[in-house]
This record gives sequence, C-alpha cells and structure tokens, in this order.
Amino acid sequence: RQADGRKVLRSSIREFLCSEAMFHLGIPTTRAGTCVTSDSKVVRDIFYDGNPKNERCTVVLRIASTFLRFGSFEIFKPTDEHTGRKGPSVDRNDIRIQMLDYVISTFYPEIQEAYSDNTVQRNAAFFKEITKRTARLVAEWQCVGFCHGVLNTDNMSIVGLTIDYGPFGFMDRYDPEHICNGSDNTGRYAYNKQPEICKWNLGKLAEALVPELPLEISELILEEEYDAEFEKHYLQKMRKKLGLIQLELEEDNKLVSELLETMHLTGADFTNIFYLLSSFSVDFDPPRLEEFLEKLASQCASLEELKVAFKPQMDPRQLSMMLMLAQSNPQLFALIGTKANINKELERIEQFSKLQQLTAADILSRNQRHWKEWLEKYRVRLQKEVENVGNADVWNIDRVKVMNSNNPKYILRNYIAQNAIEAAENGDFSEVRNVLKLLENPFQGTESAREVEEEAEEEGATAGAAACAQAATGRVSYCSKPPLWAAELCVT
Repeated sequence: RQADGRKVLRSSIREFLCSEAMFHLGIPTTRAGTCVTSDSKVVRDIFYDGNPKNERCTVVLRIASTFLRFGSFEIFKPTDEHTGRKGPSVDRNDIRIQMLDYVISTFYPEIQEAYSDNTVQRNAAFFKEITKRTARLVAEWQCVGFCHGVLNTDNMSIVGLTIDYGPFGFMDRYDPEHICNGSDNTGRYAYNKQPEICKWNLGKLAEALVPELPLEISELILEEEYDAEFEKHYLQKMRKKLGLIQLELEEDNKLVSELLETMHLTGADFTNIFYLLSSFSVDFDPPRLEEFLEKLASQCASLEELKVAFKPQMDPRQLSMMLMLAQSNPQLFALIGTKANINKELERIEQFSKLQQLTAADILSRNQRHWKEWLEKYRVRLQKEVENVGNADVWNIDRVKVMNSNNPKYILRNYIAQNAIEAAENGDFSEVRNVLKLLENPFQGTESAREVEEEAEEEGATAGAAACAQAATGRVSYCSKPPLWAAELCVT
C-alpha cells in the first residue's frame, strides 16, 4: 500500500494505554513495554479528507508470547477464482506443517502431549481450543463495551489475545450498532457484529489449515463449540456484573437483554450504569428508589446529547438523489452506497425530528419510567438470591464485592485519550502517566478511586501544558460521562 512503516505519537499513545487498560481489566492482550518518541515527522491525513498534517514518529514496544495470527496461515491460500490473487507460499504444505508443529508444541504443549501419535486429532484439538479462546475473548470485549475496529484475520491472535490496537473504542452511550472506526462505512466491525465476525475469521483459519485438518472436522468443531462457548461465558460474566452470585436461572438471559434494551432506549452510559447498580438494594423504600432513579437518569443521554447523536449526516438533496438512484439504477447505487446506510440515515432523520418535539423534562420522565420498570424485574431476581441464602447481609457484601470487581469505574474513553494525546503533542507526557495510573486500577470503590484520581490530578496540575489542554477542553472527571465535544471525536 506504499506505506512508510512509521507509527505516530497519537496512535502510539492510544495503543500503549489501551493494551495496558485491557490487561488490568483481566482481558487477554498483548502488553505495552515502552513508548519512545522521535523528533522525525511524517505526513498523515488522519481523516482521509485532504487535510494532512505533520506528526511525530513514535515506536511502541509490544510484548506477547507470539505475534502469529490467523492470517499468518493464509500465506498458503490457493489462487482466488474471483480476484486471481494467491498466497506467497501457495503449495508449500511443508511450511504449513512446520508452522502448525511450532504453534502447537510451543503454545499448546498439553495438546501436543495428549495427541503426539495422531496429527489430525492433535490439530483438531488445537482448533477446538483456539475456537473456545476466541469465543471467550470476544465475550469479554462485549461485557466491557470494547470495540476493536478492524477484526480481519490478520488482527486475530493464534493464542487468543487482543492484538493490534488501531481504531478501537470503548462504547460510551450504549448502542448495539456502535461503530468505533470512522472509516468502517458499512459497519462490518460494529459492536454487535464482533462475535459473528470472529466466528467468520475462525472459518477462514479452518480453510487455511487444510489439508492438515480436513474442513469437515474443523467446520463441525466451529458449529458445535463457538456459539455455545460465547453464550456461556458472556452470561457467566453478565451474572457477575449484576451480582447474581447464588443462582443460575434460565430467565437471567432475558434480564440481561432487557437491561441492554433499557440502556439503548435511554441512551445510557454502558460503563457507569453497571458501576451504579452495585449500590441498588432490594430493600429500597420509595424515597431511596427515587434518589437511585435520579442517579441512573444522570447517566442517560440528555436531549442535547441525543440531538448531536441523531443529527442527520447527509445533505437532504444528496439523500433524495441516492433514493432515486436506488430505484432507477440499483447496480450503480450498489457501487456508491449501501441500502443499510440509507436506511440508517432515514432512521436518523426520523429520530431527530421526534427529538425536536420533546423537552428535557420529557426525556427525564421517559428515562425514569424505563428504568423503574427494569429495576422492578431486577429486584424480583435479587429477591430470589436472598431467599436462597442464610444471611442476607453477608450475601449483599459478597454481591457488591463481585460486582465491583467486574464493573470497571475507569475505562480508556476516547476523550480521556484525546486529552493525554494533546498534552503529549505539546511535549508533556504527565497526563499519559496519570491516565495509565488510573487504568492500572480500573475496579475501585468510591474512596480508593477518589484517592487515585486526586493524586493523578495533583501530578497533572504541576504541568503547564497539561493544564492548558485541560482548560481548553473543559476537563471533567475521568469516570464521568463524556463531555459534549467528545461526540465529535473520530478515530480512523
């Protein structure tokens, strides 16, 4: 692609901070060792809009047991009948065998030992294990609202790590169709598509392992293992996030779905809602319930935020022309636009139009009504937990402990990363260090969180450049809902 192979400060800081954040969240990942910035500069058109700028080159030291990926095995791909392209090592099955032997004996030694006398069984056991690891990994992403951004086969680790932090993003306002990558025009890697696309990538790995693992064996493993492992791990994690520590009931799946639907309807902050739920009690009297509802409502999207989120993105005349083109020349329309994008824009226009008729009080009332309905279902479910224990007080202490160790207070929100980047681009790295310190302790009770944040802010206050950047952006708490300006941030 005629690239110069240089990484810049902006993307390096994001990768450094996020890989460390993921590690401390307990999610399998590559690690960041150091971040070294050069005086050399390269030209980058960040948003592909014809406005390039000079950026400082930077090197990130990345640490992992291996950087082999699913895509590493695609070097053996035969000629594609549609494109005519083929892998650089086509017909070199000797290399494929060597790579498989290396991967399994080095990173899956227990499998190598168990099936040392049967290569096909060994390869099948390896494929089953990477299928399950991948399913668990993406379940972990979904449970913290992490979006990878570019989930192609070359960005998927052969040992089940989060790898290659490019246009990633942690979701703020819950939207199942959230796209973190500004250049993902079709939503291929949207939040709700991640489990599906990871499964598709495993299918491509299966194809790349033929003939060492026959496709009928790997495809059966994929169908039998992936969805079941994902759903099991996701629900186990969600139970912990909701403090359901005594019973595993079939209805829990529905409770989680209804929670996410309530978040979606109210534009709730994904991270902060989960964090707040640990302070809910089955014994709340009406005044305390109202107080709790106010706290939940404060983490929902305001009328102003919703207007920014649903603001139409296409010129009305352009949209009209696209709709006419879709009718008159579907083939040409397919080349320059997609039906899904047009439908999304029409939906945006409809939502924006509805918002014009509402007041802030209408939004607040609607949000509190939705949350009140869900909390009643949550209370009934927690009551079943209470009925199953001897001591309700001990149970509640354990419940809160489990919730606080599974619902982070701090994640690397885009606006937090942006503040750190702007300070660093002005030569001051103190904000990067402050943010790193917070991300190393993502699961915190109120008191310890306040101490860490105050310590970080104290350090930051001594740095002139950081103070200027914070003043310019209207600095808010690290665990707050994003400020309105953050909605304009775009990562490509």
